[in-house]
Amino acid sequence: MRLYKKEGDTIQLISFPDEQVEKGDYLLIEDQKAKKGMIVQVIDIQFANIPGMLEDILRDVMTEESIHGEDYDPFNVSSQITVLKDTRLVICKTRGMMDNGSVSSSVSHLPSRISSKISRFPIETVIEPSLKSRPIHFGTTKSHAELVLDAKILDGKLNIITGKKGTGKSHLSKLLVLGLVDNKAPCVVLDVNGEYVNLSKAKSTSPETRRRITVLTPSANMRLTLAQIGLRTFLGVLLFALDLPGNSARVFSAIWRQLQDRNELTLSSLGVAIQAWNCHESVRDAIVSRYNTILDSGIFTDNPSEALDLEKLVRQLDEGGALIINMKNQFSTMRRMTVEILLSKLTDLLMSWKMKAVFFFAEEAHLYLRETYWEDIVTRMRHIGIFTTFITNQPDTIKDSIYRQADNIFLFNFMNENDLETVSKVAKIDGESVKLIARDLPPHHCLIIGDAVKNFPLVVNIHPLNVETMGETRFFFKD
Repeated sequence: MRLYKKEGDTIQLISFPDEQVEKGDYLLIEDQKAKKGMIVQVIDIQFANIPGMLEDILRDVMTEESIHGEDYDPFNVSSQITVLKDTRLVICKTRGMMDNGSVSSSVSHLPSRISSKISRFPIETVIEPSLKSRPIHFGTTKSHAELVLDAKILDGKLNIITGKKGTGKSHLSKLLVLGLVDNKAPCVVLDVNGEYVNLSKAKSTSPETRRRITVLTPSANMRLTLAQIGLRTFLGVLLFALDLPGNSARVFSAIWRQLQDRNELTLSSLGVAIQAWNCHESVRDAIVSRYNTILDSGIFTDNPSEALDLEKLVRQLDEGGALIINMKNQFSTMRRMTVEILLSKLTDLLMSWKMKAVFFFAEEAHLYLRETYWEDIVTRMRHIGIFTTFITNQPDTIKDSIYRQADNIFLFNFMNENDLETVSKVAKIDGESVKLIARDLPPHHCLIIGDAVKNFPLVVNIHPLNVETMGETRFFFKD
């Protein structure tokens, strides 16, 4: 390969037919005289537009069938023309510099066209820390090297996993959850489609890790008493999940406190008190309709023996483990109620330092997370110890302000221009790289962007998981 052209942060190389290079590969343009090198990443490969090439190809097509005979080429010119026809133009983006063995992200030197040597660059040697005390095995790089990163890359970070359906988003999310649990980190997963319920059966994990994975299904093995929840959390459910008006919420608070003072706080007594309370009929109707919805949900119970000690279970996560909240086949109202209760309880425990932190995985969060929680999760909740990973196949459901605060983006294949445009506008690399690389990613291949790879975008073939996925599309016709 030869250095041809530089425009801004775009480098163009000439590649000959016997030189194999692919999108996502890293190359080192090493200036042997200056003892410096430019690190570039391949984002596209085109045919070199050599003057007269179109005419020569057309001439070949026209003469192939009409002229017969034997070529006489004593100077072997035709072989050189054949090489020129297949010569490629490799479009690259500058990612950093190599200076006396040390790598930096700044680019201050332009290598020589004449004395530069171009070779493949093992970028994983720069990305991977020398000491991985909390290893997570991600997969293999383009150079078939094993990529092992420290779990600390997710600590205190906001992550987004996105790509079209069937490309491996949930697969990567499960790998991260298992990797964190293996390293005794606490995880909470909001599972919309019941994809994570079999993680405890993964053969690739240790028996100890499997024991630390708990699946909770609201109204089944996740039921709570009013005393466990408390007024603040219950009001949050009424206001944000069930849209109770403010005036009605104030009346409900008065009813709750009166029952609490009498030590009569139960679902049944709450229903009686609402009907008997002296208030406007419209206020009572609003409270009664929400009360009936809560009764129908089955999340709450008056029987302490049926109640789950959610606080105790969540606090146990501090020793490492995963809490899977299975919300499959539940109505949107039920999902919002469950999430409201869970986030309120996590916030209480973290603010009182009963928990250090928690890694929070939200699948398709736009289906159940109220609008005001988006900013809350990435600002206030992030500071108290909720480190969120959003997983979605609809990137436009996540606000640009969330993307801009994301520390890591795990990008799978997208073909839709609008989806690519959404991510490319806010990713930590140039939009052209995002669009050109992501469009050609095969299934289970991911472009990692951000702090996890030290801002050197990396294409990784994600490791398979030895577990029944439960998230695959159901088919009628089978071979």
